[in-house]
Amino acid sequence: MDLLDTLTAKGLRGEIPTREEALAVLATTDDELLDVVAAAGKVRRRWFGRRVKLNYLVNLKSGLCPEDCSYCSQRLGSKAEILKYTWLKPDQAADAARAGVAGGAKRVCLVASGRGPTDRDIDRVTDTMAAIKEADPEVEICVCLGLLSDNQAERLKAAGADAYNHNLNTSEGTYGDIATTHTYADRVDTVQKAHGAGLSACSGLIAGMGESDEDLVDVVFALRELGSDSVPVNFLIPFEGTPLAKEWNLTPQRCLRILAMVRFVNPDTEVRIAGGREVHLRSMQPLGLHIANSIFLGDYLTSEGQAGQADLDMIKDAGFEVEGAGEATLPRHRADLAEAAQAGGSCGTAASACGSGGGCGPCGGHAHGAPEATTSEATASESPEADDELRSDLVKVRRRGAGTELAPNA
Repeated sequence: MDLLDTLTAKGLRGEIPTREEALAVLATTDDELLDVVAAAGKVRRRWFGRRVKLNYLVNLKSGLCPEDCSYCSQRLGSKAEILKYTWLKPDQAADAARAGVAGGAKRVCLVASGRGPTDRDIDRVTDTMAAIKEADPEVEICVCLGLLSDNQAERLKAAGADAYNHNLNTSEGTYGDIATTHTYADRVDTVQKAHGAGLSACSGLIAGMGESDEDLVDVVFALRELGSDSVPVNFLIPFEGTPLAKEWNLTPQRCLRILAMVRFVNPDTEVRIAGGREVHLRSMQPLGLHIANSIFLGDYLTSEGQAGQADLDMIKDAGFEVEGAGEATLPRHRADLAEAAQAGGSCGTAASACGSGGGCGPCGGHAHGAPEATTSEATASESPEADDELRSDLVKVRRRGAGTELAPNA
């Protein structure tokens, strides 16, 4: 297939496809799917070998967010049955992080719901980072607190943060359809603040919200142009009690095509399979590892993932290996660019997020060794009668610890 030969050749050279080529990836057929995965896999192995970076999430503050992001179970007015609690203490968060690192996680993502942090919140996170670094000085820490005010990114960097996470989520043209309490430009501004302070930019998207192929290509090219070092690809988890509860638009094949498109546009950038991996890729998750080089391990912010050991077994069985703490994630030339940009105070990067306005978005973390929370299951909406429509009865969303007082991953 000429398209895939062209994309593979470009990716091996670290070159970017045209918009038309990216759109063509999303338009490939199921008969061509394995060819698409194989082509993206060649590019992935060129820059990242067979390593898989593991990331672990600690949800510092859950629920009660004043933002109205329509995809989020923690949004203003959400009726989703999720855990709601205020800030974890530093020792609680450090214990949770320790469990994740013991399971193989190289990066710990500290997430808190809300529009953005107060200066007091920055102090809290600073104390938490100190407790985590005391136990493991080498662990990477990514912070996701929502929209940043002036000088807050500098304070996080000085306190030991390595990265800041804030997603663009969707294209600029359709952003107003999923949130009205802040703008696409607000998100870009926050990541520019983080990048200007010397923090690595982690920024991605959410697929499955009813967007078009053009929207997906727009946001992925925007992320590339803004210089995101890590691109989390979330697949919408349609929580009951949110406006997007009935948006079951994804199939495993569609998810793999989206991942492949993201890889071709970001050949030498960390591509992470984030929220919704288990819900939408299901038994085809191992194929995703041939495209992406990073995953979240175990549970997500307000929903459960598969067991952490199952993730580790999947990586091993698929012929991959967990990336070690001493190994560089990015290729040397990308790392040099990131370091130069950080040293020079460059502000051209994308908005990232382990969450939404705060930590609302679908992200994951490993709860290895943590006490089990009682969970309840929310069945998806009734399946359509038409044979050619998606069957939402095939999937259930498991809410994280609903009906208990146990903090996730604590």
